[in-house]
Amino acid sequence: MAQYLIYFNQQWVGDHPQEWFLSRVEPSMAVVEEMKAAGVYVFAGGLEEGAPVYAADATSGTVTVTDGPFAETTEQLGGFCVVEVPDDETAKMWAGRVAVGCGWPQEVRRFGAVPEL
Repeated sequence: MAQYLIYFNQQWVGDHPQEWFLSRVEPSMAVVEEMKAAGVYVFAGGLEEGAPVYAADATSGTVTVTDGPFAETTEQLGGFCVVEVPDDETAKMWAGRVAVGCGWPQEVRRFGAVPEL
């Protein structure tokens, strides 16, 4: 089984009234519960918009931690979930379910193999 990251950038959400966002809570949580029932759920969470962001850089040989993103970007990660499923097709199916539940686009990417220690 492989683990997949299903995620969205905050900018993909779009502008909607508060009522619309509240209407997405139940269908979104239903998908999470469905993942749990199917035994594919690893983790899910939404990132707090406007919360502090820190960057850690050790390329100089000394760790420097600063406020703000390491690089300027026009997109910010909004939320994600990790699923453990047998193949790409199953991961894409769950990404589609999440997209329907949330009401905005999702991307899905497979994690690389974890080396044996």
